[in-house]
Amino acid sequence: MSSRAYRTRGRSKRSAETREKIKTAVRELLAEGVFHESTVEEVADRAGVARATLYQHFRSRLELVDAICETFDENPALLRLRETVDDPDPDAALAGTIAHAMQFWSSEDPVLRHLYGVVSIDPAAHDLVERQRHDRRSELERLARNLARGGRLRTTERRALALLLVLTSYETFRELREAGFTDRQLGATLHDTARDLLLD
Repeated sequence: MSSRAYRTRGRSKRSAETREKIKTAVRELLAEGVFHESTVEEVADRAGVARATLYQHFRSRLELVDAICETFDENPALLRLRETVDDPDPDAALAGTIAHAMQFWSSEDPVLRHLYGVVSIDPAAHDLVERQRHDRRSELERLARNLARGGRLRTTERRALALLLVLTSYETFRELREAGFTDRQLGATLHDTARDLLLD
């Protein structure tokens, strides 16, 4: 093996580690509720890297928030949700989708609470939330379509989608959490509601 290949791999590993440090810093600042007022220099300081190094990985605040999307895509609850949507058993698909959605919101709540809170004043947060809503809508459209194909849907796909969007939204999660519902109670209550309204 050439020394050049070894050096290239070493740089790639260091580059990946630096990127992870920066993403961790962004998550921490979001969880503390101060990311929207933090400068790029403050993010770099938190990550323990030079500002120039940060700019080698992320050219803007928008790209820093985009990096958080990468961590969401790796969330086990979200990965399971995407698989569950295609479950051929309508009851299992509905229950699993709602349960995994609530698990995702719960696991990411410290970050999302602040992102959703600054949507109106932070373009980066607005962009992330809009993309997240689009992705969730796509998954729920698939679920409604699969439920209709299974012959168990008691309403139209469009009305089923509307109900699923409301039941699995972050806003619904926060409202019920603030009303004292535990994660388990959230999933059970929302699943029972969806099953009663959607399935024969």
